[in-house]
Amino acid sequence: MSTGIEELLKTAQPPELGPGRRPGVQSVADLGRALGASASPLLRATILLWHDHLDEAHHIVQDIENADGSYLHAIMHRREPDYGNAKYWFRRVGQHPCFKSLAGEAEKILAGENALRGRLLSRGEWDAFAFVDACEQVARAKLTGDQAELLRQVQAAELRLLFARFQ
Repeated sequence: MSTGIEELLKTAQPPELGPGRRPGVQSVADLGRALGASASPLLRATILLWHDHLDEAHHIVQDIENADGSYLHAIMHRREPDYGNAKYWFRRVGQHPCFKSLAGEAEKILAGENALRGRLLSRGEWDAFAFVDACEQVARAKLTGDQAELLRQVQAAELRLLFARFQ
């Protein structure tokens, strides 16, 4: 990975599950300068999602008609929050190549949280739809505290895996 671009993932906190903006994220203009003109649209959209610029990411991914574009589109709608639309885009994703690695990352992150791990990792496989449901439960305050923070860490792992894929 390019060290300069990798630095864009170094924020004090992982992205929110919803549309909230965190302190310390970079502006769209600063991200554009850091990425340069040669960055792929998928990489650009991933970084915009990491830095809480949902509308700008959406503008990019809505025109990318493949599994990668659909995946980022689904994440954007999951954070928006528009959970039904997120599931629509995850149906378009199908079985994404990142799901296997994400299952391994989620297994580590959720090691002490058996109920949540069991919901998100059906037979050891990543369940993107269950993750959408869990994010909705956080928004409705049915999952709070440690569980919500663990889900943020899982989402951060998800975005890091996509970032690595698009490098």
